[in-house]
Amino acid sequence: MNLAKRVSTLTPSSTLAITAKAKALKEEGHDVIGLGAGEPDFNTPQYIIDAAIKSMEEGQTKYTPSGGLPKLKEAIITKFKQDQDITYNPSEVIVCSGAKHALYTLFQAILDEGEEVIIPTPYWVSYPEQVKLAGGNSVYIEGKETNDFKVTPEQVEQAITTKTKAFILNSPSNPTGSMYSKEELEALGQICLKHDILIVSDEIYEKLVYGGATHTSVAQLSPELKEQTIIINGVSKSHSMTGWRIGYAAGNETIIKAMTNLASHSTSNPTANAQFGSIAAYTEDDGSVENMRVAFEERLDKVYEQLIQIPGFSCVKPKGAFYLFPNVTEAVKMNGYDHVDDWVKDLLEEEKVALVPGSGFGAPENVRLSYATSLELIQEALTRIERFVKSKTK
Repeated sequence: MNLAKRVSTLTPSSTLAITAKAKALKEEGHDVIGLGAGEPDFNTPQYIIDAAIKSMEEGQTKYTPSGGLPKLKEAIITKFKQDQDITYNPSEVIVCSGAKHALYTLFQAILDEGEEVIIPTPYWVSYPEQVKLAGGNSVYIEGKETNDFKVTPEQVEQAITTKTKAFILNSPSNPTGSMYSKEELEALGQICLKHDILIVSDEIYEKLVYGGATHTSVAQLSPELKEQTIIINGVSKSHSMTGWRIGYAAGNETIIKAMTNLASHSTSNPTANAQFGSIAAYTEDDGSVENMRVAFEERLDKVYEQLIQIPGFSCVKPKGAFYLFPNVTEAVKMNGYDHVDDWVKDLLEEEKVALVPGSGFGAPENVRLSYATSLELIQEALTRIERFVKSKTK
């Protein structure tokens, strides 16, 4: 049977591929350290688990509204007001089966065949594939390493054509951990307002920021930018709830309504007990979220210093998320390789350390390391990487 063209052209997720390879080696008995995971290594806070269990025990196991439980929408709206001083109505919020699903549904709702989405590189691996699945085309602009991997208003304006529909903004960024300042967001926002380009603001890592940095949403800067922006967020990273699959989108009521109609024919609704757990996540607080953020920051400060001592490695210190994204061009050349992907493959085979090649993020000179694992394991992994680099240097 022939498959549909829409799936036959998809590129497999590089993060999932490296994780699967590392898992296979572990099952064979090898001492593998996987630094590819895009999820916190902490368990979901107990108060959230308890709320989900209670909901099931009380019989809250049925269909919910396609766009999410009203109480969860209320909790999300309160969160926006408290964190960014943005006011949304329930009709401007949709709860989805993860932030990834929110993005997928958004692109399905806004893109017609051949329309364009501007995507800064490095990018999260699923952005281009989701645009492709919606019939759109990705237009890439390079976030230069010398500018902390961030793009400029001039780059965005030069990329805009009559087919441009949206611009993706991911701050804090996966894979780089870079963040845009309020002034930078304002300048980018004005370009999008000028050309009537929808801003897709992926803010899933907003709670994981370091060094005194403060997260700013482009939607909070003015009423006009709020109307021009769809915020994508969720509880996966902030509350260590990746498997619960609860994310959401907030923005223009017409777009949210279209997304809700589409969701009603795809997922029916997000999982009920996961929604009740998410209500607790946003209405209760036992300090777990901040404790997790502090732990990540402590790891970052320690492992960053060790990382930049590895020969041939250079790295912009991230301000958010839980990834390091070093440029390994010199190390790869020193080791006699032509491509980073081959170097990463041999590193896994010989030293049993799993990294994600930057090629999957549109940055073939880099690799992504997640420090969402214990400090001891990360430090051991970096020791192995340094040994690998030195042993193969000609």
